[in-house]
Amino acid sequence: MKKLITFNLLLLLLAPCFGQDTEELKKEIKTLKEAVADYEHRFDALEKIADDNLWFSRMQDVAFVDKVYICGPPPAKAKNPTAMGAKNPVKFWSYVFIPKNIDLDKKYPLIVLPHGGVHGNFGTYHVHIMRELMAQGYIVVAPEYRGSNGYGKGFWKQIDYGGLEVDDVDASREYMCENYDFVDKDRVGIIGWSHGGLITLFNLFDHAEHYKVGFAGVPVSDLIARMGYYDDEYRDLYSADYHIGKTAKDNIAEYRRRSPAWNVDRFKNTPLLIHTNTNDDDVNVLEVEHLIKSLKAENKKFEYEIYKDIPGGHSFDRIDPKKSREIRLKIWNFLAKELNPPVRLKSVKDMAKAAYYPIKHEK
Repeated sequence: MKKLITFNLLLLLLAPCFGQDTEELKKEIKTLKEAVADYEHRFDALEKIADDNLWFSRMQDVAFVDKVYICGPPPAKAKNPTAMGAKNPVKFWSYVFIPKNIDLDKKYPLIVLPHGGVHGNFGTYHVHIMRELMAQGYIVVAPEYRGSNGYGKGFWKQIDYGGLEVDDVDASREYMCENYDFVDKDRVGIIGWSHGGLITLFNLFDHAEHYKVGFAGVPVSDLIARMGYYDDEYRDLYSADYHIGKTAKDNIAEYRRRSPAWNVDRFKNTPLLIHTNTNDDDVNVLEVEHLIKSLKAENKKFEYEIYKDIPGGHSFDRIDPKKSREIRLKIWNFLAKELNPPVRLKSVKDMAKAAYYPIKHEK
């Protein structure tokens, strides 16, 4: 984007040399930028289709993989609020992963897994994590909540960071509990990293009755602080007219409303584990420290670990080195205490097997 801006400035400076009116050139540049943005969304959609094929091929030996179309609340902002259908629920896709060797006459725990990223999506970055969850006998739903990337410009602009996307994610839980008899609605956990960690926290704050346990990894926790250490290109994703519409400086209360660290009074003491890393190059550790201090100040019960400069930075407990798997094993053990999955991964060796071979569940 910065290169495009530099190129635009160069064209404006050279415009008189070519006898072209500056205002006319500005209009052409604007049209060109809009066309490029539209093509970017089309390329993202193609990339998503390719990645979906990878999901099916890389999980086919251990899981039934489906993609279902469900509904969340109506749009946070409607371009024309009085138009027909303007108040209709927002439709979005959700991935469903079901271990191949389950007994359909039994009940199994459910994991809700919201992805991270501003305009991110649930990509095959998570394959080994998903295989580890399948090996334990979890059913998993991974919602592509409003604003996710790869579904067109209109859906992309439905983004509501820390807002109605939280309800989209809970709607995916509700869908699973209502439509799959082998899902145990009393054994539901929610886990997420980064932006997904923020969504996890808000679901525990606002829908605590639906979740038995939660894990928030390197969670975005304080949008006000975040706006302070990120650049304008990042800030513009939030202040865009189709999103929050104002900067943090102009509407600090709205950014606080969307920040878990400023809303811990709503936490109901659902078993919760929080991870952060001091060399995180995305969510600065100061955000998560604010969250931890706020929870402590409210006398909330939770567990946390602040890891010191673990390789991998923001992704330290999601990648595949031995140390990362050791840390991830702690997460699985924490969840298992509350969700009682059919199989427990007892060692890093078990996790390595899960990454490449199906683990047979005991009858």
